[in-house]
Order: sequence, then C-alpha cells, then structure tokens
Amino acid sequence: MPAKKKRTDRPLAGADLIKEACRRIRVARSYWDAHNNRACRGEREKALALYESLSPLEREKVPQELRVWLRYRSEKYFGHQRTPPGGRRG
Repeated sequence: MPAKKKRTDRPLAGADLIKEACRRIRVARSYWDAHNNRACRGEREKALALYESLSPLEREKVPQELRVWLRYRSEKYFGHQRTPPGGRRG
C-alpha cells in the first residue's frame, strides 16, 4: 500500500508559492505539447491564479521562459476573446 501524502491546510507562501506556480506552468506546457487542450486550460487557469497572487518581486523569480508562455503565448489560444470549448458538436 503506498504511503499517504502529507497534506497541510496552510496556504502556500514565499518560495513554496513560487515553486508551485512554476510547477503548474510546466505541467500546463506539457499538456500543451501533448495537444491536450482541456487539461492545459485547467492547469493554466490554476497557474495563472497562483502567479497573480505573487508580489512583483516574487514574479521576477519565476523563469522568464515560463512567464512568457503563461502571459503571452497561451493567452493567444486560451484568452477570453477565444470561442469557449465545446461549442460545436457534429
């Protein structure tokens, strides 16, 4: 039987918050590369919420490559101006 993961009820802060935001962005990018748009959209929204909770100084600690993907490239495909998913069914 696998070991249970340790759950904490505390919200993330500081370095842990930065690390989790980076992890979520990387997961979203991996879904994007695998053409799994539905999963990518969900992870991107979670990553964006974490990223927006960072202070400006903490945002600078997120690697630029991840920031660019999150804010610009993915906005082109998942932004609010795009047609929502599930609009056309046979």
